[in-house]
Amino acid sequence: MTEKKPSLSREALKLRARARNKKPNFVRAESWKYDRFSLSWRKPRGLDNKIRRKIKGWPAGPSMGYKGPKVARFLHPSGYREVIVFNVAGLSTIDPNTQAARISHTVGKRKRSLIIAEAKNLSIKILNFKVSKETEVEKTEEAAEGEAAEAEVKETKIEKAEKKEKKPKKETKKKAPKKPKSKPKKGEKKQ
Repeated sequence: MTEKKPSLSREALKLRARARNKKPNFVRAESWKYDRFSLSWRKPRGLDNKIRRKIKGWPAGPSMGYKGPKVARFLHPSGYREVIVFNVAGLSTIDPNTQAARISHTVGKRKRSLIIAEAKNLSIKILNFKVSKETEVEKTEEAAEGEAAEAEVKETKIEKAEKKEKKPKKETKKKAPKKPKSKPKKGEKKQ
């Protein structure tokens, strides 16, 4: 009985992949003509737009006919249906054979660890478990790098201060102040 459901989802995923291969790449109207337009799809809204009017010879736009098969709709690539979990109580409604949990992004570290522990006990798959682990590792690495960088900066500052103390001060000759040039008064000639 448990073997049937994953195979059904596998078949549904194959169906969805086949349908996706038939679907064209939807591109923004006249993006091939102008460099300032990106290829990413934008809904055409102009009165005369040929893609909006579905004129023959112009690229197709997205429509209901390109929907994936109903069996595969909302399936995660792993074959499970996603259920968003906000707390430990949310895990009790999940069927481990067909559904997988996705921990909400609003859940904090403490509650997240409780949810993960309970999911292991109930043998429920968590879809974003890896991501949370990686981000925690990255944060600790960034913190360690930051501390190392701060230590290096402090060391260089100390070294610079020591170098300044060791160098003898050069004696500089004081220059005599320049005499201001006076302008000749009216009637006097320049010398």
